[in-house]
Amino acid sequence: MTDLQMSLIAAGGVFIVGVFSYNKWQEYKAKKSVERAFSSDHDDVLMRTGEEAAVPRHEPSFSLDGSDPATAAPHARAHTGGGGHDGGAAGGAAYGGAGGEAPGSPAAPAAHGAAALTPAAEQATSLVDPLIDCLLPLALEAPVRGDKILPVLQTLRLVGNKPVHYIGLHVNGDWEPIVHGGVYTELQGGVQLASRSTALNELEYSELVTRLRAVADEIGAEPAIPDMMEVMAEAKNLHRFVSSHDAQLGVNLHTNGAPWAISTLLGALEKQGFDVRPDGRYVMPDGEGGHLFTLSTNVTLAEETTPRLTLLLDVPCVAPSRDGFGAMIACAKSLVARLDATIVDDYSQPLSDEALAEIAGQVQEFYTEMESSDIPAGSTRALRLFC
Repeated sequence: MTDLQMSLIAAGGVFIVGVFSYNKWQEYKAKKSVERAFSSDHDDVLMRTGEEAAVPRHEPSFSLDGSDPATAAPHARAHTGGGGHDGGAAGGAAYGGAGGEAPGSPAAPAAHGAAALTPAAEQATSLVDPLIDCLLPLALEAPVRGDKILPVLQTLRLVGNKPVHYIGLHVNGDWEPIVHGGVYTELQGGVQLASRSTALNELEYSELVTRLRAVADEIGAEPAIPDMMEVMAEAKNLHRFVSSHDAQLGVNLHTNGAPWAISTLLGALEKQGFDVRPDGRYVMPDGEGGHLFTLSTNVTLAEETTPRLTLLLDVPCVAPSRDGFGAMIACAKSLVARLDATIVDDYSQPLSDEALAEIAGQVQEFYTEMESSDIPAGSTRALRLFC
């Protein structure tokens, strides 16, 4: 073996040792960052168990599909989504806590109490919510301006179908959504742990970590990356809750005579207060830009007539104060008179007032359960998770 070959082998060995040492040092820095971010002995509102919970756990019990003879109304139907979980199935540990307070992190504005929040801080709390988001602290090397970092942050706004949001600690001491003109001393990111369809998974989280590190390098920040196994457990737990509370209630109107002409029906629905959306859906507006329930003609756009209409309420997306179910039934009864129809179930059996009243009672129980789980129906949290 020549001297040149020996020199090359020695140089290669030195290079490999150097690379290995550098990687170990980077792992050590990342580990210490995580330990600093999560070293407090706070209580995690997402993972409380047993007597540690501030509010007793409530297992989902909403079922209107006849699966529970003791409570189910025989002529009602409940549509459930989110991976096929039934609205009355146990969804694992239910969510609880004292109003979604932050789990001890100084980067979570909710820790100051709702009464003390400014409008900007309240909006920040809804964007990065410790109850439904994985918190991603970003320690800054120096204060930064919002207009400088916003274009970089915009490059990481979605992982899979999970939104990523950011808030900043303004130099005035308030947490707020990052805006042009603002100057921030700390940043906090948050990725939503679950949606109506899926939980955050390992592939999405790995992608998030890789992209977040690149973003952090560009804005001069050090990210604190939570342990993947813990995040996956929280995501699956939240998704179980979402799946087991993903309830939609529908009632049908069946014509008492000939099928309705779609062209004539459109005028009647507009008089009833429905809006026609660009996608062809009929929605009953709630007066604040949202809607209470929807209506389907059950036919394609090419059809000229229909014998049946379906009104559908997305239960977790409508606040109890709006009485979405009551409004939907009142609308159905008004259309009965207007269109000469009968309110029926999926099997074309008439729905009596007694059956409708029983369903209304179960809807109220469902709302109470969601309230006790700190994800009230119609709240910002519920809208983020279910809508």
